Amino acid sequence: MKYIKILIILSALLMLSCGEEAELGTKKNPIKMYFVPSMEAGKIVTSGQAVADYLTLETGYIFKVAVPTSYASVIEALGTNETDIAWLATFAYILANQKFGAEVALTTVRNGLEKYRGQFLARSDSGINTLEDVNGKVIAYTDAASTSGYLYPSALLAEKGIKPKDMMYAGGHPQVILAVYQGNADVGCTFWSPIDDQGAIRDARRAVLETYPDVVEKVKIIGFTDWIPNDTVTFRKDFPKEMREEIVQSLLDFANTEEGHQVLLNMLDIDNFIRADDSDYDVVRRTLNILGTDAAELLK
Repeated sequence: MKYIKILIILSALLMLSCGEEAELGTKKNPIKMYFVPSMEAGKIVTSGQAVADYLTLETGYIFKVAVPTSYASVIEALGTNETDIAWLATFAYILANQKFGAEVALTTVRNGLEKYRGQFLARSDSGINTLEDVNGKVIAYTDAASTSGYLYPSALLAEKGIKPKDMMYAGGHPQVILAVYQGNADVGCTFWSPIDDQGAIRDARRAVLETYPDVVEKVKIIGFTDWIPNDTVTFRKDFPKEMREEIVQSLLDFANTEEGHQVLLNMLDIDNFIRADDSDYDVVRRTLNILGTDAAELLK
């Protein structure tokens, strides 16, 4: 009877220990780091794993890298603790913060800038030269959830009282360029980036330059939106602060190594990171207010 009791106690203890979650950052419970599918998933996973390997070397924590099938699934994963860290685009961060209290830690730097902006485009032979000329014209946006391809340009037009005759969602930045190039829209809205050191364009027209080599001559820039904070490295709510600081500092160190800089460039055209705070993204929320909506409502 005595031995039976001991066996029962040992069994109960074993069951309790099995039910306990392993310590975060170990092989049994790795820190999960998700990337949005902004580019080819295999390329992101390969580069993301290189980032994770460096973080493991520096911190001793084990990481698991993944690229879910949509932006929305990455955002939702932050709310269910399915992921701990997410590399989120600007609008995606606003939504993740609003819905789940996710916290930005780093803003990316590209071409030496921690901000970017949207551009208004028209055919060079259209006679459309200023934003005021957009009044009464057909305008092409990328997507209703695009910061530079819809939110900022539409808010700017609303502020100025400029009313296009009609609008369309082309489905992406290259598609907007083609809509203008082919005359299916009078004006288009996409992201803008400055030219590189060799004078080559880096804005959305670059995506179709190989197929349409005269796109730079045929499609011109007629205006810009306000500046938009770059995309983020974001942590789920209640992620341990000490662990977060170790990871953040290691990412900053990684970006300043020759190998790390190249990995980040290959992955998402990232030059570097800067530390960020949620208030840095209030400018985006103010733009949403101009439209009379918020992130969650707009995503619907």
